[in-house]
Amino acid sequence: MHRFIAKANVDHFIGLLNDSDLTADKRTNITKLLIAELDKLTHDLEHLEFAETRAAECRDRLHRIRDQRNGHAFGTTEREQAERLLVSCENLQTVLEDFCHRLREKVLSRSI
Repeated sequence: MHRFIAKANVDHFIGLLNDSDLTADKRTNITKLLIAELDKLTHDLEHLEFAETRAAECRDRLHRIRDQRNGHAFGTTEREQAERLLVSCENLQTVLEDFCHRLREKVLSRSI
């Protein structure tokens, strides 16, 4: 049951981090909470598919945001806002990719 809650929390925190109106402090705190929930899942290798799915979804979102940013003219408020959101999504992607990497390493080390 606690793994189900951890997964739900991961989805919740990802949703919060996708909000462009977060302050830097809130974003940092939510990222810490996300990492703590992801760490709860590192003990169960079957969560690798869950993590890879979330990373793939985030990757797709990252591409969409990059396209949106590129659609705005340089120096506009819209482009600056899209750039901030893009950086935020890139940071989230890094967290998710790192988690997937750690789980894959566990899988490989156990199969040797």
